[in-house]
Amino acid sequence: MTTIDRHIIFQAETVREALKKLDKLASDAILFVADDKKRLIGSLTDGDLRRGFIRDLGFDDPLSKFIQDNPVFINRAGYSLEELKVYKSKNLRIIPIVDEDRVIVDILNFRIQRTIIPADGVLMAGGKGTRLMPLTADTPKPLLKVGNKPIIEHNIDRLVTYGVKRLHISINYLGDQLVDYFGDGEKNNAQINYVRETKPLGTIGSILLIEKFEHDDILIMNSDLLTDIDYADFFLTFKNSDADMAVAATSYNVEVPYGVLEVNDENDVKSLKEKPTYTYFSNAGIYLLKKSVLNMIPADKFFDITDLMTELLAQKKKLITYPITGYWLDIGKHEDFKKAQEDIKHINL
Repeated sequence: MTTIDRHIIFQAETVREALKKLDKLASDAILFVADDKKRLIGSLTDGDLRRGFIRDLGFDDPLSKFIQDNPVFINRAGYSLEELKVYKSKNLRIIPIVDEDRVIVDILNFRIQRTIIPADGVLMAGGKGTRLMPLTADTPKPLLKVGNKPIIEHNIDRLVTYGVKRLHISINYLGDQLVDYFGDGEKNNAQINYVRETKPLGTIGSILLIEKFEHDDILIMNSDLLTDIDYADFFLTFKNSDADMAVAATSYNVEVPYGVLEVNDENDVKSLKEKPTYTYFSNAGIYLLKKSVLNMIPADKFFDITDLMTELLAQKKKLITYPITGYWLDIGKHEDFKKAQEDIKHINL
């Protein structure tokens, strides 16, 4: 039974059936009353039933006499993360999501989900993982286990907790194993679509194989990362800056073990820094971009994400960075994979 089915009760059902469903929901005990087309009519809790019984309503009365007929809901076509923050601050824990016809299409449960980012997700999972041979001889790198589940599954599950459930996975090397493992995504509470490269298309070129995006913004990431990045803050920073693309970045410190002289064009010394540390920001393999930016990617050609950034800058589009202040690890080499096995015991993804 899906999350939606657990929380929906149809208006023609009985009070006794409502009590049974509420009992099964335990701490998540709220039902959303719907017509036969799953259009939202109202909400129903144990408290609503108790208050009805106090008013001398009984088990033979229709549910419509017990319900709250003006429930809070989220319109899938138009909401903001700020709006969801307000609901959360008011301790509204479980909220139905409806389409333009008020049909219930999903349920937001703040106990298990942080928010709903209005973006499609794309995971790049086609690489051969050559540096991790022989581990990747018969297994694609994204399916190598870190802790109790594959690398890519950590990323999928974390995206889902932020409401990014519509996912596209770009596959190539041993890609059928990924399809067999995840299927349509239902077991991970996601909707997964696969696209397959028939020739190398670079780190972003295969995105044009995706026929349709539901949202105007796209979250793209490498599938072989471990990170606790706050995707909601990343998205809000991207939207509030009105950027065309945002690149998540990690800091990389370079310590110079000597005194460094800073000079001008005439070699005049202007300052001396003793054993300075310089901080650089490195591409972390996680991006947000407007769907319109896809028009800059050539079809059926090898094209890297760095090529896209160069093109954005050449066209004077807005490209920003977002610093990852928490955990991030690119699992590229054997020592990275070994580190991941230890780190996963201590980080909360």
